[in-house]
Amino acid sequence: MALFVKLVGDKGIPVLEIVAARSLVSLVISYMGIRREGIALLGTRKGLLAARGLTGFAALICVFYAITHLPLAEAMVLQYLHPMFTAILALIFLKERLKVGTLVCIFLSFLGVLMIVQPDFLFTSTAANLNEFSVIVAIAGAFGSAVAYTLVRALAKTEHPLVIILYFPLISLPASIILLWGEFVMPEGVTWFYLLAIGVATQIGQIGLTKSMQTESAGRATSFGYLQVVFAMLLGLFVYGEYPSIETLIGASLIIVGAYLNVTWKSKIKE
Repeated sequence: MALFVKLVGDKGIPVLEIVAARSLVSLVISYMGIRREGIALLGTRKGLLAARGLTGFAALICVFYAITHLPLAEAMVLQYLHPMFTAILALIFLKERLKVGTLVCIFLSFLGVLMIVQPDFLFTSTAANLNEFSVIVAIAGAFGSAVAYTLVRALAKTEHPLVIILYFPLISLPASIILLWGEFVMPEGVTWFYLLAIGVATQIGQIGLTKSMQTESAGRATSFGYLQVVFAMLLGLFVYGEYPSIETLIGASLIIVGAYLNVTWKSKIKE
């Protein structure tokens, strides 16, 4: 998804227009899937489902604000606080015990992200130059994402994955259209395909994450999100010819090791 967002951004399409297109495709696919499965369109726990959609959209706005007001490295690192927040929220509200493998994965993966992006506020003395409000908004975005994921975990016990996913575009589509008003840019040529691909890729990712929440704890499931940094590195290499530095390779290795331990630690304990 991130690859196609970058390709669309290169075409001059506004961020909120990308969000609207992503939401529209997700809405159509979710609706068709729900009708095909013959399940209730709006689910049973409507209040909690609406809260999931609203917190997800609010978190997305915070993340985009941080990206546009902070250096990309700093914004990226702050967003990756969300697996830690998710693990804590799941412990408090869902009573999900934190497993050692998950904690090790989060630690190694976050360390790997730091190695890759090397934010200035940790690797130089420019921390004072960062806008404090933007930093707070970035942290709020990570926390909002964690709240949304925790709600998904709670809902996964009773709601169909497509119903849970449906509530995000139900809220984000009209909201992004209202906020976008007057700044719409008509896509041309291959940009239409990129926008469609963003929605399809998002839907696949959301279904995978939601289904994983049905069988794994929220902290363990979301900690695998760090792997997207590795995938992004590989896609950047093949599509943009961006060769990773030694620091990036070290960071990616830490993330892969963390994910491996997250998978195997549980089975080792069972043995």
